[in-house]
Amino acid sequence: MLPQFFRSFKRSFKSLSEQEILALAIASEEDDARIYRAYADQLKAAYPASAQVLEDMAEVENTHRKSLIEIHRERFGERIPLIRREHVQGFYERKPDWLRKNLSLEAVRQEAETMEEQAYRFYVEAAKQTSDASTRQLLGDLALAEQGHEDIARMLGDKHTPEGVKDAEDDTARRQFVLTYVQPGLAGLMDGSVSTLAPIFAAAFATQDTWQTFLVGLSASVGAGISMGFTEAAHDDGKISGRGSPIKRGLACGIMTTLGGLGHALPYLIPQFWTATITAVVIVFFELWAIAFIQNRYMETPFLRAAFQVVVGGGLVLAAGILIGHG
Repeated sequence: MLPQFFRSFKRSFKSLSEQEILALAIASEEDDARIYRAYADQLKAAYPASAQVLEDMAEVENTHRKSLIEIHRERFGERIPLIRREHVQGFYERKPDWLRKNLSLEAVRQEAETMEEQAYRFYVEAAKQTSDASTRQLLGDLALAEQGHEDIARMLGDKHTPEGVKDAEDDTARRQFVLTYVQPGLAGLMDGSVSTLAPIFAAAFATQDTWQTFLVGLSASVGAGISMGFTEAAHDDGKISGRGSPIKRGLACGIMTTLGGLGHALPYLIPQFWTATITAVVIVFFELWAIAFIQNRYMETPFLRAAFQVVVGGGLVLAAGILIGHG
């Protein structure tokens, strides 16, 4: 009973006949061609040159599929056995289409390279463990074909995406990343880090109670995160502005707002008041430095100007909180 329970329902590669190996190769080529076309459709609007590369790679896969079908027809006839990657142990797998949507340009390029490398490595290893001469030769030919795909992909890339086009597409991808994630995330981090300074430090100096201060900081951070997240998601659907999915922007803004406030609220879990306060002030310094760095790195704001603006603004809010707390 137990052996049947733990037995794999997948075939071992060694158990496949030459006809089944051909059928498996045909199915794999069909799947890869479909995947490349799906990637091309996804990138067509924003990155037409890279989309054309993927369309051409799909045509290459289709050419290999036709050649494999001809070989199968000559050796085994018209009926191709139904066997796919998921039916074989150790065979590389492809993710379903719904897990590939909304990938970045660089992620699509990397996925395409990985697909070719996986196919090549599998056929090479499969050839090593095959004793039958004709099967070994077949697997070797398939490995060479997959290795050739990498050269074809490289040539197609040079043809359709010369260096200037690649740079332009990379700039577009970077701009979209900034608009969708960095800009709302930075706004949230600034709001969470700066706006919560006054209530947290006011509560700290007014009560001298670290636990009560932590509760104030936690509520302020979470409340601000929810508010900022919903505001970011609701005020712009991204269709006209091109800023991307409102859900992604809302999550980026809300999460960073909450983290910005929690950064200097968490130290008040320390029971000793002055230890907690000094730790919180140090963390505030690093938060403000991080904001200035992000502004300089992604928003092209000169670092000194960004640091001056953030430090002055944060310092004023911090001072206001301390004064209110003492009052």
